[in-house]
Amino acid sequence: MSQREHAPQSVPVVAVVLAAGFGTRFDPDNPKQLVSVGGKPIVCWSIEAFDSNPRVSDVIVVVNPAVRDAVERLVDRAGYPKVRMIVDGGRERVDSTMAALDALAAAGIPADAKILIHDSVRPFVERESVDGCIDALDEFDAATVALASTDTILLTQDRDGREIVSRVPDRPHTFRAQTPQAFRFATIRRAYERAAVDPSFHPTDDTRVVVDYLPATPVAVVAGSESNLKITTLADMPLAERIAAARLGEPTAAATTAATAVPAVPSDMAKEEARARMHAMLAQAAAQLH
Repeated sequence: MSQREHAPQSVPVVAVVLAAGFGTRFDPDNPKQLVSVGGKPIVCWSIEAFDSNPRVSDVIVVVNPAVRDAVERLVDRAGYPKVRMIVDGGRERVDSTMAALDALAAAGIPADAKILIHDSVRPFVERESVDGCIDALDEFDAATVALASTDTILLTQDRDGREIVSRVPDRPHTFRAQTPQAFRFATIRRAYERAAVDPSFHPTDDTRVVVDYLPATPVAVVAGSESNLKITTLADMPLAERIAAARLGEPTAAATTAATAVPAVPSDMAKEEARARMHAMLAQAAAQLH
């Protein structure tokens, strides 16, 4: 089925863009969500991947409170029509996901809504991967974008401070997890409710929550891509700039600039004005989530 032949969605399709991490491995003084790649902040690339997809009905952005003002101003300036809420995240990734789920529940999102959870620092997710997640939820209650591993994966265990190989899984069955990771709302909500009462609960991945706490729920794999990289350290920036240049149709040589944080908005825009507009959006969020 081509992009033009996708059936209309009968339930909300909500993208949750997680932008609450502070990336200490990147630059503790320079939040990587706001770093410019190809002349555009990383978080904007990710928001636009969903805001521009006609099959996505709503977008929620989860932020670190320290960068909330900057992200609000970016959203205000860009005028993303599908961004319904900007929500404060937590200390860990799972806290941020739970904050988004709580906000959706409070807004009255239906149990069968399709929820796509995406790391904002994967700015170049392909349209085919997003559509693949939406389609997979017609058959499954959970799905994740993943890329087949071309390397042999070793599973290890600790022995007196040294990692020892314990198992070598067959390569055809090994994948590298990416995002978005997609779920029916009731499924991911129930998985987190069960996980919340487990004192050892510290997953770094939403799919892991479903696999561990709803083991009878199959999670479909949707094809990912090499370009859907996660920007983790400064060493990832040259490749990110090359991908951005290709997306923008620019010569590769133009993608050699160093990572720098760009001003989120013109300096003469008052914070109070931007905040007031965002608060007005939040007041209408429940009505706009359809």
